[in-house]
Amino acid sequence: MNGNLRLVRLAGAAALALTGLASLVAAPRQEPAPACAVTWPQHREAIETCLRECAIDHAEEVPIGVTHPKRLFLVAGSAVRSMAWKPLKPGRYSGFWESYTAEIAAYEIDKLFGLDMVPPAAARRVDGEMGAAIYWVDGVKSWKRGETVQAPDSFAWTRQVVRMKMLDQLIGNIDRNQGNLLYDADYHLILIDHSRAFTTTKDISREAQPSLIDQVFWDKIEALTLEDLQAALGSLLENGQIKAILDRRDRMRAEIDKMVAARGARQVFIR
Repeated sequence: MNGNLRLVRLAGAAALALTGLASLVAAPRQEPAPACAVTWPQHREAIETCLRECAIDHAEEVPIGVTHPKRLFLVAGSAVRSMAWKPLKPGRYSGFWESYTAEIAAYEIDKLFGLDMVPPAAARRVDGEMGAAIYWVDGVKSWKRGETVQAPDSFAWTRQVVRMKMLDQLIGNIDRNQGNLLYDADYHLILIDHSRAFTTTKDISREAQPSLIDQVFWDKIEALTLEDLQAALGSLLENGQIKAILDRRDRMRAEIDKMVAARGARQVFIR
């Protein structure tokens, strides 16, 4: 082979190799979506601060939800990519009492119990209007009630569903539906949309009545005091709303006592 021709071919091959290497270096790496969407317990302070203060880049209408929330995207580099925005002033809407403060109270009581099922929420003023800024959880899908979820750990999934029902009874949430039940690839149940909770009713939802009781969660509910609730929720709820939580707790206890009397404690409580 001619020596000059051989050098040209070698140079061409080297150039192609370098071009290919450069394209690999320049191409953005496609990271797989994380299986666990419940990342906020490790970054609470940064997320809560961002919900209250980070600059908004743009807004999008949310096509679902009777309260017509908006999705607000925050500027690049923020601790939060986007958030739901609900400026619901306390009042009656479509026959139901609702308030943006209930959204924040649901997060605060979840935090008080250490459930990590309700995404972070904080009060924020946008365009002169006060409302709830709620962390938008990506990488999740809806769970339709009645639909069987093939979770690898069926007991862990059952315990989450039991805790959801217990929480809904305690806070008086009457609006748990398939539009506000989410779960991630690790089968963490995520609860959103609590604007109709925390009214002054003492009734507990029969629809939310669990057939089992999570012992650890119930012990925390039993230990609740008025002072605990006032410290966590006093800036968000009226005294009547806070006292109603304890009234509902008492009704939950009465129902649990009936379950234990009928079936025995071992058939009622899970750990």
